[in-house]
Amino acid sequence: MHHGRRKIALIGGGQIGQILAMLAAEKELGDVVVLEIPELENPAKGKALDLMEMAPHGNYDANITGTSNYKDIAGADVVIVTAGKPRQAGMTREDLLAVNIKIITEVANGVKANAPNAFCIIVTNPLDAMVYVFHKVTGFPKKQVVGMAGALDAGRWRAFIAMELGVSVTDVAGTVLGGHGPDMVPLPRLTTVGGVPLTEIATKEQIDRLATRTREAGTEIVKLFGKGSAFFSPAYSAITMAESYLKDKKRVIPSAALCEGEYGVKGLFIGVPCLIGKNGIEKIFEIKLEADEKALLEKTIGSVKKTVEECKM
Repeated sequence: MHHGRRKIALIGGGQIGQILAMLAAEKELGDVVVLEIPELENPAKGKALDLMEMAPHGNYDANITGTSNYKDIAGADVVIVTAGKPRQAGMTREDLLAVNIKIITEVANGVKANAPNAFCIIVTNPLDAMVYVFHKVTGFPKKQVVGMAGALDAGRWRAFIAMELGVSVTDVAGTVLGGHGPDMVPLPRLTTVGGVPLTEIATKEQIDRLATRTREAGTEIVKLFGKGSAFFSPAYSAITMAESYLKDKKRVIPSAALCEGEYGVKGLFIGVPCLIGKNGIEKIFEIKLEADEKALLEKTIGSVKKTVEECKM
């Protein structure tokens, strides 16, 4: 039995990090530590203090602190990593690779030394490569390390369907497989609205358009912002994963997990439906795919493999 509050370490206190802190506090998931690089330690402390001052109206009890010292994440139950440079308009995910590998390697070493039992959720892009690097550097068991991408991609897929059809988003169920990039694989065949197959209530033209929009959703927001990338939806996606772990909810959430044979993938982190409970990634569900879906999945696996090879780990 776990006594006392749980501890959530947020590595990176930027747009996503600060929203993670707010959501974790509001949901009373535990105490929150926001870790930043030394030159951003004061802003992190300021955000933490601001959230403490929000608590009387937010009606939550949590200690929220900011730091630049990895010792302060000691014994964290969950670590969520958003540290890294965000994608700017006109910049490919691959441009980010070199700079973010360096950052993730430092983070991995800090987490390994101070929070070796934490459930680690990686959000930094390019996601599929960053979670791979984090896992390689820490050597943590695969059930303990996961990438947040599928939850966001599936959320976008569900949101776009609800917007298009004018139905409640809570009744839209579906999943997205593969890498977090322009060739991810939404599965219309297995998507439902209140149990009604999507293929029966949307035209092929609508479905194709929604699938394309889902694949390009990140870029759509980057273009609108002009500077920076999405932050509300990625934050809630990661919190949903953390909450399923902390509360042993056994949610089935598409996540970038280490596949060792599933879907014909060996040794890569790929977005697949995962059962998340108190032991971390407790199970990967394999969906029987049709030929066209398999072909799309092969393509996204190829892209992830290429990015990971560029990491030279």
